Amino acid sequence: MFGILIAFKDYNVFQGVLNSEWAGWKHFESFIFDPYFWKLVRNTLLLNIYMIIFYFPAPILLALLLNEIRFKAFKRVVQSISYLPHFLSTVVVAGMLVNFLATDGLINQIIASLGFNKIQFLMLPEWFRTIYISSDIWQKIGWGSIIYLAALSGVDPHLYEAAKMDGANRFKQAIHVTLPGISSVIMILFLLTLGDLMSIGFEKILLLYTGPTYETADVISTFVYRRGLLGADFSYGAAVGLFQSVISFLLIVGANYAARKLNATSLW
Repeated sequence: MFGILIAFKDYNVFQGVLNSEWAGWKHFESFIFDPYFWKLVRNTLLLNIYMIIFYFPAPILLALLLNEIRFKAFKRVVQSISYLPHFLSTVVVAGMLVNFLATDGLINQIIASLGFNKIQFLMLPEWFRTIYISSDIWQKIGWGSIIYLAALSGVDPHLYEAAKMDGANRFKQAIHVTLPGISSVIMILFLLTLGDLMSIGFEKILLLYTGPTYETADVISTFVYRRGLLGADFSYGAAVGLFQSVISFLLIVGANYAARKLNATSLW
């Protein structure tokens, strides 16, 4: 509750939360009418939309592929390898990216060996989103597939037998039996993902972005970090955080309402 209260006050460390002066909607208005506001919203939304387009289907596809593997030993090896990146800290992943994508890094050495000019990946705004999203897919795809693999174990085996009798091949079984069998899980996770459209973790962005990439890399969370924590404007940071939470809540409620209207699986 104190975190919410600070958003409506001009918080002073020496006066404390309760004794600080009320600011009303000042911090919210300051953020919304900031000339940088729309750029932050655009960058945050684009990163999350691209994550939905490219990352969200990835664990589903991996789970479907793993489900088709009949050689259990090989299946366990593939699962273990795909899970490992999840246990790497964000700092380690960012460090790996910096080393691989540096001007004299492995990627640029390969590019140079093929006769092309080296690319300054971490200094070009147009490359930031590609780097961020592809590294997130690599790190999270294996761990994200676990819940889908668990859901696949609940699909009735008799449905596959019936599909085989009707002449369905493996691909048609996956489309007409497997995917409908886990559609409720997919829908629930999709609704939860929509709730994060206005928020994104700032750790990896903070470790990867540079001055030249601010145009595409700077998001609401990194702005709050600079203004709220580094700038010691705690009330402003709390107000922006509350703004994000309210928008996320409204997105979940709206998406859930739409799902119910379409007779699809909903959260409540």
